[in-house]
Amino acid sequence: MLSLKHRVPPPLVALALLPAMWLLSGVLPTVDAALPVRLGLAAGTVLAGLGFSLAGVLAFRRASTTVNPLHPERAAALVTTGVYRITRNPMYVGMVLVLLAWAVLLASPVALAGPVVFIAYMNRFQIGPEEQALGALFGPEYAAYRSRVRRWI
Repeated sequence: MLSLKHRVPPPLVALALLPAMWLLSGVLPTVDAALPVRLGLAAGTVLAGLGFSLAGVLAFRRASTTVNPLHPERAAALVTTGVYRITRNPMYVGMVLVLLAWAVLLASPVALAGPVVFIAYMNRFQIGPEEQALGALFGPEYAAYRSRVRRWI
């Protein structure tokens, strides 16, 4: 199963989960919540997710390093400022928040499996291998960063 390591771009994983969550939402009864409330919560959550992701991308661009998650070994700089003081993976946190917003919009507790699956997949096939590559590139500096900043939030 390690053959999936850095093979599927994380945004594609998140996009694939959206229809799966919609299909799952029909399995159990939905939560009785008014559509305007769900829309408001979902919109706020999407905005937070987009903010995390955009902040991560902009920080990488400012540091002139790659945003390509399929090749972490090409990183030219270790980014530890801005949103990277809060989480080591703001772009992935952003994607989780978008999936969470979709689950809220669907009003389906079972749709929450989508963000859980995303997190599990990312930890196993994307973040773990990324951390190995960054450790090899940046050594003690990356180890110190890992010890003070959480993987997610």
